Amino acid sequence: MKGFDVTTLSKRVFNARQSNNRITVSFEAFPARTPHDQDALVDMAQSLQGYEPTFLSVTYGAGGSTRDRTMQSVALLARHTCHKIAGHLTCVGASRDETNKIVDQYVALGVRHIVALRGDAPAGTSLYEPHPDGYKETSELVSSLKARGKFDISVAAYPEKHPDSPTTARDLDNLKAKLDAGADRAITQFFFDNTMYYRFLETAQAHGIFRQIVPGILLIHDFNKVQNFAKRCQATIPEWLQARFSGLENDPDAQKLAAVSVAAEQVLELAGQGVKHFHFFTLNRPDLAIAMCRCLGIVPDRQIPSAA
Repeated sequence: MKGFDVTTLSKRVFNARQSNNRITVSFEAFPARTPHDQDALVDMAQSLQGYEPTFLSVTYGAGGSTRDRTMQSVALLARHTCHKIAGHLTCVGASRDETNKIVDQYVALGVRHIVALRGDAPAGTSLYEPHPDGYKETSELVSSLKARGKFDISVAAYPEKHPDSPTTARDLDNLKAKLDAGADRAITQFFFDNTMYYRFLETAQAHGIFRQIVPGILLIHDFNKVQNFAKRCQATIPEWLQARFSGLENDPDAQKLAAVSVAAEQVLELAGQGVKHFHFFTLNRPDLAIAMCRCLGIVPDRQIPSAA
């Protein structure tokens, strides 16, 4: 990143923290697979509580494949943490009645924040096909949620265009439809080149989209896994990022230092340009998320006890 100056940007962030327009964060986690994973998930969530995130979301797998584990993890976090929990919800592989029952389960757990997604095609298939009795697009799901009650709704945005969209304009039409249907904000797919995010904001505004678009920040715990993930999502890995991690495959300590450096540069530059909210994809590991909160000047003022 040319012209990056940690000292200058840190001062900007400090000044922002002194104003009423403070920087805030949210986090995203995977559902737990095993009892050991459940313990680790709760430990992670509790370690992040002091940073007062606006919410902690729990994902679905591709095609809704982790639906049961997602519900179990949401229930676990609702019992044992003080987070505002957000449940993911997709249109894939479920009728409207089945999807509405999941919403009822969320409500019974006290969850009023939904991350509403169309969802990816199930494993073994190449193209998304809506359920014959289901919600065909995210905008339909959002409209239904708004009609059913007071929900805080986040949807997805794609700085590089969704892989299934034929054109950028069509992708922006879809984003606008989701927001016009009542979504409160959009969270982007991860990116590593901030210029891509700035250009996306400009393009979105030119398309009549003025609702909040939150940058989704992927924290790099394993660069090889991130590369594979990016390939599946058709997200760009810049050459400079590859160079940062080149030769570190067998040096986890050096790889972690590089990851902290990369993430710090990214979030401090965004904050220096006025971004006030960040959504961190934690990959169920709190260390880098905590480091980024600290970089942004977010320091826990007190110890928040667990809910149980």
